[in-house]
Amino acid sequence: MLERLKLLENNISELMALKNKFALKDIQDDKTREWALRYGLLETIQTVIDISCHLVSKYNLGNPASYSECIELLEKHSYIDKELTIKLIGMVGLRNLLIHEYVIIEVDKLYALLNDLGDFNMFAQKINKLV
Repeated sequence: MLERLKLLENNISELMALKNKFALKDIQDDKTREWALRYGLLETIQTVIDISCHLVSKYNLGNPASYSECIELLEKHSYIDKELTIKLIGMVGLRNLLIHEYVIIEVDKLYALLNDLGDFNMFAQKINKLV
């Protein structure tokens, strides 16, 4: 669990560095940077999912049928609040889109998510208090 939290914190730092170093145009003009953005967000979201599902299992909070339900169970048992739950569930949806490529995701929309890294930080802070 601590390794996953450390990975999450490192990913948040890397995504912040990406945002600080490159403007949207820089990422749109360079496929390698775009891939870094996509993979960085994907891995960060997957890490939140992994931590959530691990906690649900460890504390016997229920039997989730989906990744979103892992997050919902954390809220149900007061580990995270409703607002954060809604944001994280949206991220789970994005993860599914990134992995399965149901639709083309525009780089500007992904880049805009770099303004929401605080949601990942909030999750990490709340979970750090548990472990």
